[in-house]
Amino acid sequence: MKKLVLVIFIVALLSSGFTYKEETQDSFDLNSLIDYQKKYVGEEMEVCSSSSSKTYMDYKAITSTTSVQYRYIREHMSVDPETGLLIDEEGFIGVALGSYFGDIADRFYITLDTGVVLPVIMVDSKDDRHVSGGCEHLKDGSVLEFVIDTGIAAEYFGRYSNGYILQGNFNNFRLFNGCISKVEKVTDELNSDYITYFENAEEEINTDIFQYASGY
Repeated sequence: MKKLVLVIFIVALLSSGFTYKEETQDSFDLNSLIDYQKKYVGEEMEVCSSSSSKTYMDYKAITSTTSVQYRYIREHMSVDPETGLLIDEEGFIGVALGSYFGDIADRFYITLDTGVVLPVIMVDSKDDRHVSGGCEHLKDGSVLEFVIDTGIAAEYFGRYSNGYILQGNFNNFRLFNGCISKVEKVTDELNSDYITYFENAEEEINTDIFQYASGY
């Protein structure tokens, strides 16, 4: 049964023009957030809102084939077949953010007051008409809006009595729970504290370690 479901899932992705990267399935581990290490240097930004509200949307709701976000998602993101999250090749999780944060493809480290660091990438932009100061959604107070495959995510995270995944707020998931305490815009500069260990290597090399969810 599982094999049949996976085959249907892959066929659906291919027919929709979505790029499915098989390596993502083996390397993405949501629990790695507990010990997440920053591969790149981040430039700290002012926290425009400490909101704990974290909503979601289905990536298939982005239907304009000529939009930057539509193309970016299909060219650079993958659906994690276990969680339904969108992730890029380095494990950054796809989210919608307000214009305060920047542009499509910008990446961020969002630190919660629990100490958990969420590596996210902006794959959709919230409409300024619905967002205060380009930051916080006027209706629900959310800053982060996860962009997901709702069918898969519902199986993993669960639907609640109101019919929404996690009651409509990903803050109800243990690893996403908490208020925003720090925001860093990710640069291209490697973090000198990020260490990788090569199997059978005689020495440790101070670049490129942990490969959190690398392949979103």
